[in-house]
Amino acid sequence: MASQGPQELPKRIQKETENLIKKPTPGIIATPRPENPRHFDVTIEGPNDCCFAGGKFRLELFLPEDYPMVPPKIHFLTKIYHPNIDRVGRICLDILKDKWSPALQIDKVCLSIQLLLQNPNPDDPLDPTIAKQWRDNNAAANQMAREWTRKYAHA
Repeated sequence: MASQGPQELPKRIQKETENLIKKPTPGIIATPRPENPRHFDVTIEGPNDCCFAGGKFRLELFLPEDYPMVPPKIHFLTKIYHPNIDRVGRICLDILKDKWSPALQIDKVCLSIQLLLQNPNPDDPLDPTIAKQWRDNNAAANQMAREWTRKYAHA
């Protein structure tokens, strides 16, 4: 396959980008960078009914050459207290690994991450220390998550 210049995006990525702009998912903003339309700046609002409520979390998303046959690369830029997100922002989420399907799109990936905020999974942790607190003292874990959200995720 001939290499594509930065503006010669596959139709699939062009269509997804158009949909992100025309039909945004509530609480999620994904904007392609002008210098590289495979690279997106993402903001995900913390869901109202959880310890991340009121937070605006910045993420970075990149669509590899093989997308959609491989998942996008995405990580948190905003510091977050969550058992499935480590201190460098990597995310433990099955659809970003072995459960990826080419039928999934950028908006669904972002929505899945927003749902992960609402439903942390300490049994499949990326940060074992935070996961232990989530399991052993859920109230304290939620309080810490609220504090970090106030400290790091407010614009």
